[in-house]
Amino acid sequence: MAALRYAELGYPVFPCAPGRKTPLTKRGNRDATTDAALIEQWWQQRPNANIGIATHGLIVIDVDAGSTWLVDEPDRSADLDAAPLSHTANGGRQQIFRQPHERLWRNTAGRLADKVDTRADGGYIVVPPSMLSGGKAYRWADGLELDVPPAELSEPPQWLIDQLDELATPRSKAKPARATIPRTSSPTAARVASGSPGANAIPSGQRNATLAKLAGTMRRAGMSRSEILAALERANTERCSPPLDALEVERIADSVARYQPDQITVALIENHWAQMYAPPRADGPPDPGPFPDRLLSVPGFVGELAAFMVATAFRPQPVLALGAAIALMGTLTGRKVCDDTNTRTNVYCLGVCPSGGGKERARQVNKEILFLAGAPEMAGPEGLASHAGLITAVEQQPAILFQLDEIGRLLRTLVEPGRSPHLYHIATNLMKLFTSSATVYVGDAYADARRNKVIHQPHACVYGTTVPQSLYEGLTAENVTDGFLSRVMIFESSSDRAPRQRPVIQSVPDDLVEVARWWIEYQPGGNLAAENPSPRPITATTSASAAFDALDDVAEQTQLALGDPLGTLWTRATEKARKLALIRCCSRARESPEIDEADAVWACELSRYLTERLVYLASQWVAENPFDAKRKRVLRLISDAGEVGVTRSELYSRTRAFTTRERSEVLETLLLCGDVVEQKEQTGGAPRVRYVAATHAAEASS
Repeated sequence: MAALRYAELGYPVFPCAPGRKTPLTKRGNRDATTDAALIEQWWQQRPNANIGIATHGLIVIDVDAGSTWLVDEPDRSADLDAAPLSHTANGGRQQIFRQPHERLWRNTAGRLADKVDTRADGGYIVVPPSMLSGGKAYRWADGLELDVPPAELSEPPQWLIDQLDELATPRSKAKPARATIPRTSSPTAARVASGSPGANAIPSGQRNATLAKLAGTMRRAGMSRSEILAALERANTERCSPPLDALEVERIADSVARYQPDQITVALIENHWAQMYAPPRADGPPDPGPFPDRLLSVPGFVGELAAFMVATAFRPQPVLALGAAIALMGTLTGRKVCDDTNTRTNVYCLGVCPSGGGKERARQVNKEILFLAGAPEMAGPEGLASHAGLITAVEQQPAILFQLDEIGRLLRTLVEPGRSPHLYHIATNLMKLFTSSATVYVGDAYADARRNKVIHQPHACVYGTTVPQSLYEGLTAENVTDGFLSRVMIFESSSDRAPRQRPVIQSVPDDLVEVARWWIEYQPGGNLAAENPSPRPITATTSASAAFDALDDVAEQTQLALGDPLGTLWTRATEKARKLALIRCCSRARESPEIDEADAVWACELSRYLTERLVYLASQWVAENPFDAKRKRVLRLISDAGEVGVTRSELYSRTRAFTTRERSEVLETLLLCGDVVEQKEQTGGAPRVRYVAATHAAEASS
């Protein structure tokens, strides 16, 4: 229940009338509480009640739809981006801050600006997932959810504190005395340089972007490079924790001073300073290349099944066939085996190939085998309408295979929770199921206890197929950092369409059906296996364990070297290798399995390749904001052209959706960061400009 989650964080809540903002309790927001028992009682009585949060100790800036507040002050608008942001049901927004120490601010209406109210002591707000009449819902902005306790909220920026102090009613405390700000070269610089390391500290992950934004504010006011540098040096010393290197501060000042004031204004409005003035990056993660042929060979059921899929396909896709066979083997062995670390065989495999490339054959064969082996119920739904539907399917059939076509389209939907809130939590529940395979899955708490789900050792496997563009455009920074991508194994075909062949028309071989039936009927826990699974432990040889340890060392070192967010994709590399080794072992020796060195080496090589490829893809596609997405798109266009590169006219033709300013700023950023080099060719007239990726340019000159 969302109300309980807010209360657990420390926000007192109370119920409001369904479809309205009117409190249901006698004293309204004064009845707000964090008492879980009382909250459950309230929502058991009114399950559809909206959620109110009392704003004592908070300061909420409530901006109505149509307000023009801060439209002409983009630097101040950007200052508010650190706060949780709720899009209200009526098209406005609410940004939530913590009141500074010794303030006792109260509510105001239209005093801060037209159509801008504040909610503080004595007030309340309605929060997601509440809805107003007509189905209009409150929703958190992506990445700006209210997910920290009140004490960890940011305080308002100093300029807003000053304004709110001026609006304070006589009931508020007297305004605290202000420390005198030493004189600087301009009023703007004085404002930028002020602040204490406590309330206005700039943490390490935001130092470059924040200083660049402050520098942009000063440049817009017409300040020179030396004036900007002086203010940045002071802000760096007094506010950055820890301070940046002095040369880095100088580089920011130099970069900003190169722009004219009108360009700075546009850049601030688009809020992409983090990308324009990030520190120069080292070369990105390398591309490990196409799928290694040696990894396609798997003994036993998996290899034979993949070979049958390839032989009977109109367009053979051996890599996708391997991923599908692994997913089916993982399903058949679900809740029946584990290794000596209690790792299970639940896997999430995605098959990626171009449209019309032959994605469907592997899914068809998997369904047919489960049907012929007498377990059609293990083939789960081929579409997911909601996260609740996902959990219900696993509850009814704990060992289940979801075969989802166009899963990339689903992932793209998941990044827009406001449009499809019923789909948004599918990825979250898939992550929970993945990590609950050896224990108990406990679902969300509902006021109606009959809706609460508890599943013992759930074993959900996924084999999804998609076209590359659909999948990669759906990848987000949240997918990288929240652990969803680290659980996935992506099996990619060649970028070229597979050649057609005359498929072999034959039924599924009896041997494959017999193996599938053997695993379906295998019950290591006896008659109680369905309710209380007791999987058979399969040990690993000493040499196999050494292979896992070696991969673990590589994963740890690589994760540290890459840093966040890409390094997080290595966190489950060894776990995936253990799952793969267990699957290979069961594939070749179901009667007396033991994970040997060959199983472990193949699994570690496959996991390492898939992880390296995933890191590379994420570095190419995952964007942190719209500007970063444009930057990566242009870099891909230039990189894909190889050593020849692209001419300016070619690049303009392929980025027609960009404005001239956007295109210029993206190119400027790529050149500044060293990702792209500019080459000029002498022609009969004016020189022709050509852009080449730095890696290709270095190869051509070597």
